[in-house]
Amino acid sequence: MLVRNLLFVVVVIAAVGGLRASLFPQNTQTRKIHLDPGTTTDDDFRAVVRKVDESFRNDWEAHGITPAPLAPDLAVARRLSLALTGSVPSLEEIRQFEHYPEGQRLDGWANHLLRDRRYSDYFADRLARAYVGTEDGPLLIYRKRRFNAWLSDQLHHNTPYGEMVRQMIAARGLNTDQPAVNFIAAAYDEGKEKPDPEKLAIRVTRAFLGLRIDCAQCHDFKNPADYEQIIWKQTDFQSLAAFFGQTRHIVTHISDGEGEYAFEDRVNGSTHEIGVGVPFSPELMPEEGTRRERLAAWVTNPQNKAFSRATVNRVWAMMFGRPLLKRIESPTLDERGPAALDILAADFASHNYDLNRLILLIASTEVFRLDSAAPFEITDAHDERWAAFPLSRLRPEQIIGSVIQAASVRTIDKNSQLFVRATRFFNEKDFVTRYGDADDDDFAKAHGTIPQRLLMMNGDLVDGKARSELLNASAQIAMFAPDDQAAVETAYLCVFTRKPTLKESEHFVAKLAGTKGDERRNHLADMYWVLFNSTEMSFNH
Repeated sequence: MLVRNLLFVVVVIAAVGGLRASLFPQNTQTRKIHLDPGTTTDDDFRAVVRKVDESFRNDWEAHGITPAPLAPDLAVARRLSLALTGSVPSLEEIRQFEHYPEGQRLDGWANHLLRDRRYSDYFADRLARAYVGTEDGPLLIYRKRRFNAWLSDQLHHNTPYGEMVRQMIAARGLNTDQPAVNFIAAAYDEGKEKPDPEKLAIRVTRAFLGLRIDCAQCHDFKNPADYEQIIWKQTDFQSLAAFFGQTRHIVTHISDGEGEYAFEDRVNGSTHEIGVGVPFSPELMPEEGTRRERLAAWVTNPQNKAFSRATVNRVWAMMFGRPLLKRIESPTLDERGPAALDILAADFASHNYDLNRLILLIASTEVFRLDSAAPFEITDAHDERWAAFPLSRLRPEQIIGSVIQAASVRTIDKNSQLFVRATRFFNEKDFVTRYGDADDDDFAKAHGTIPQRLLMMNGDLVDGKARSELLNASAQIAMFAPDDQAAVETAYLCVFTRKPTLKESEHFVAKLAGTKGDERRNHLADMYWVLFNSTEMSFNH
């Protein structure tokens, strides 16, 4: 009995020591991360980054704009974590990040995140919104969770993006065995008992080409500035929809049948058959293969600049909070943007649509690493010309994801206990439902609402993550911080991924001075609640 009691005491002491070690030393060996810069040091990679940087610098010089200074490394690390995983970094990761030399750690940090399942799961969810929307779809016919899991697997293995898109457009089979077919299944029309060709034409052009060609669904679309000029004919849209006219859906199986596509003329009230055709660059479409295979090959052809430009524009928006162009989807092909768009698009196409490389390129650019503030006034011109990092409101899942992660000193990832991961999943789902989902328009400018603020201030979930319970970071910091200043600094790192300013530190240190036990834990919990409800918590900057 004595031996067992001694063993128990040793285990407890070791656990407490390990927890304290994860809070305050410069580096921890526990679950060590490796910040390997990988391909970011290659000559061809750096050449593309320099070309992008020079394009922006030339534009700033031409318009007489002084850019904001570079942001601190921790601020950039926070941006990357929010963009790629949907939450702030954990304290465990921050301690190890700080241990690496400046000038080397950011490239390695981006690589670290791309190897993490948090990235593939989060990015898959964001991309699925663009592909199929946010609705759950018809039961059994569309397997949303299976589709998202397939997307995550593709991203985790860095499957070429063009191959992913080809599978979504052209795949056949069961929606469980061939999860890519859920892209087709999500467009199921219960009235016609098959996928809706027009809905699929809209989704293909919007998600993969960045085009809103559906304005020609019922009539020719004319240029608002020159009404004599037709931009898209109705036949352009309907010929594109015809690629899906033979697609059949039997229970859970997607296949291709026979016959021609007949569309309903909603103006004249008649029905017309129409053959397949693409709205531009028909020479890029192969002659062989099924109709959907030919369409998939045309969409992802390296010479189809619309595909690579649309992908760069979307990924840029996911990392910055707004796209390089004025919008994610444009009614025309000729919308001009910064020179960086075509530079990155050309590199993306020439490297077999390597999504990881594209993300690393964007993360390595000067514009991504600029501060959002400066010693001088940040003007509209800075915002328009990308001369300062744009402020953007966090999405609902980013807010609650950050709250949950900040309440834990350990990284919450695939290695976490099943209970921890399950709790996070249901907490996020409940919070996003109550907070208000941003729907599938990821980049619409959003403003905070009174109900959202009340949910943050009075909601049980946020309050519970700040509370002085043993498993929460606030309680652990209160127990193990060597002094009040270290406690305040650690809390700021957990929540904001930065250290407090002198004024902030002095304010909270004074609140903690002389407190012990429950009083000290309650003061740390109150501090956490204040930080959670600050404006800084709700924005990417």
